[in-house]
Amino acid sequence: MEHSFNVNKAGTALLVGVLCWTVYAISSTDTDFVTGLSHHLAEISEILFFLLGAMTIVELIDSHDGFDIITEKITTTNKRYLLIIVSLIAFILSAVLDNLTTAIVMATVVKKLIPEKTDRYYFLGLVIISANAGGCFSPIGDVTTTMLWVANKLTPSTIITHLFLPSLVCMIVPLSLSMMKIKGHVVPFKIEKKESAISSKEKTLIFALGLACLLFVPIFKTITHLPPYMGILFGLGVMWVVTELLHKRKDEFEKGKFSVVNAITKTDVPSVLFFLGILLAVACLQEIHVLQNTATLLNNNIGDLKIISVIIGLLSAIVDNVPLLAATMGMYDFPTDDHFWQMIAYATGTGGSVLIIGSAAGVAVMGIEHISFSWYFKNISWLAFVGYIAGFFIYYIQNLIIT
Repeated sequence: MEHSFNVNKAGTALLVGVLCWTVYAISSTDTDFVTGLSHHLAEISEILFFLLGAMTIVELIDSHDGFDIITEKITTTNKRYLLIIVSLIAFILSAVLDNLTTAIVMATVVKKLIPEKTDRYYFLGLVIISANAGGCFSPIGDVTTTMLWVANKLTPSTIITHLFLPSLVCMIVPLSLSMMKIKGHVVPFKIEKKESAISSKEKTLIFALGLACLLFVPIFKTITHLPPYMGILFGLGVMWVVTELLHKRKDEFEKGKFSVVNAITKTDVPSVLFFLGILLAVACLQEIHVLQNTATLLNNNIGDLKIISVIIGLLSAIVDNVPLLAATMGMYDFPTDDHFWQMIAYATGTGGSVLIIGSAAGVAVMGIEHISFSWYFKNISWLAFVGYIAGFFIYYIQNLIIT
């Protein structure tokens, strides 16, 4: 609707989310639906606060020109080489951080490297695929693998050893196909040298501290067992204190440009509201057992766990992979490290790349760069689908060899 009628997607998503719950409230005989809504809102809020915290930290690094440290190291203007570098960075970084944070960071980096909008969209499409693939083979890289790890369905060693190769292929195949289309050289931004209020040491400090705060989130979660949004808020608090102390001698005007308050005003709040609307709608589907019934229907009518895994992964591109995985975990009772859980981890981790709204990374990039759903569907979805199927094929071959 945003593309066709110029209606901001946040408004449409909020209408859909609220209307779903309104229809459910009016038609339901269960008077306890408010409790269910409150439960889902608590889970949704965790994601939104994480997203706001991560986006603010990234904006803070950007306001201090911190990402110049990365872009200055990338000297090639060849689009193909640049695409390889960007995809590999997203793939590796996602395994260490997570796919959502990586997508936010890489969207900022790509914006500095690629001036032309269409080329930038292709690069960001590969960033989404690479970030989701990279997060899939790490127990802390994606919320789905974390859920399976916490529920003792998979161990970290199994996740890494069994899913690394399929995830790598899931990234390499779309990358290879994209290189057939991407040609030529980028025209770098014309950088006008001007005096900056930020010294080289301050830039390096904020960049290093910002990345350290993002990297600390999974460590914080492991140590405290608190949800990730607490770690990101802790990191934001640290950044807030450090930047205030760093710029305390500057005048109010200069200090304001580098403050967290200014960074917050630059975050894409409509995208956060879009996320809220979409997740409210998906939560309603979960509350009325549509997702659980779909999983049961697949089990009863198909039976083959390999095919079911593929379908569940594709369904995760339409609805959120978290409730879909939760429903799947409730349906099956396979032992720890069973092949089914490995397939489900890969499927729900990478299947969301097929649609831009199918993953947190896609939604974040969609909000930051305003990529339309239809553009992504026409240009990137088929690449993500081919990579998704190729990764599954490699997993099956790998499984045959190992067993």
